[in-house]
Amino acid sequence: MPQEYARIDRISDAIRKELAMLIRQSVRDPRIGMVNINDVELSKDYSSCKVYIGFIGFRAEAEIKEAIIALGKAAGYLRSLLAKRIQLRITPRISFLYDDTVDEGMKLEALIEDALRRDQLLNEKNELKPG
Repeated sequence: MPQEYARIDRISDAIRKELAMLIRQSVRDPRIGMVNINDVELSKDYSSCKVYIGFIGFRAEAEIKEAIIALGKAAGYLRSLLAKRIQLRITPRISFLYDDTVDEGMKLEALIEDALRRDQLLNEKNELKPG
């Protein structure tokens, strides 16, 4: 019988949920603000994890870099809180990375909508032409 949900996936999901709550409740740095944790990539030996984050609302590139730096400085603190909440032999080192897939998705969606609108206008124009 195949394993439906691997242990590493369960641990990654638990880390994602706990970190989301810990950042919201325990990190008071105003540079961070509202954060979405999009994914957690845990190494095979559980010693480190990459946390891919996005931000709620528009932020300039400089603000994003500042928030990532602030999260990086809070990583040790978050790791110690995480160790108390999730019982693992090794609590992974945390590194935060900006994930812009949501922003890119919104840009692509806007481009598609624009192309559809232009196509619709072109079709309406062609229908109005006397033939």
